[in-house]
Amino acid sequence: MSRGEENTFIWCFFLAIVQLTLIDDEASPYSWVKYIYIDDPISSLDDNNTVAIAHHLAQLLKKNKKSLKVIVSSHHTLFFNVMCNEWGNAAKYFLSKGGSDNGYSLKTMYGDTARFYHVAMLRELKAAADTNKLYTYHFNILRNIMEKTATFHGYTDFSHFIKVEDDDDEKTLLTRLIQVLNHGGYSLMEPTEMLPENKKIL
Repeated sequence: MSRGEENTFIWCFFLAIVQLTLIDDEASPYSWVKYIYIDDPISSLDDNNTVAIAHHLAQLLKKNKKSLKVIVSSHHTLFFNVMCNEWGNAAKYFLSKGGSDNGYSLKTMYGDTARFYHVAMLRELKAAADTNKLYTYHFNILRNIMEKTATFHGYTDFSHFIKVEDDDDEKTLLTRLIQVLNHGGYSLMEPTEMLPENKKIL
């Protein structure tokens, strides 16, 4: 079973439990549930599947007759936009890194688009590169920016933005390295600093 199939199976299992939780019946095995929290259920999916999952999830949660409190968090702007359009009156917040105190702020957001999210990610990468505090998860941020930029400009993949001096082998290698290093094991709670050679690649 591939990792993608495993994630799909877990997601389907979770959705089945959510469906049972939404039943307004004291005899339900999940009648005790008061909150549902969903964090980024769409990692590594193409845009069509991202839209489909966001739409399906929104339709499912609209059937909430028990007034359960539901929180959905995501760093994926397309998923966020679909959820916002489906849930027009839901409260929307944007989590951003603070100023000099390195804290975080949670701001109420108006409208359907997390404007300039990519700019915040670019700023984070630049600050990390300037201070040489590069961690393995920065490859995930880099690929995320490159893929969104490619989609916006109509290119089929992010490798269009890898520029080398007429050396196609080097471009192919860098593309492959970004793909591989993006999926390396890491934890956002315990970030691992990159190896020196990976810092050069980034």
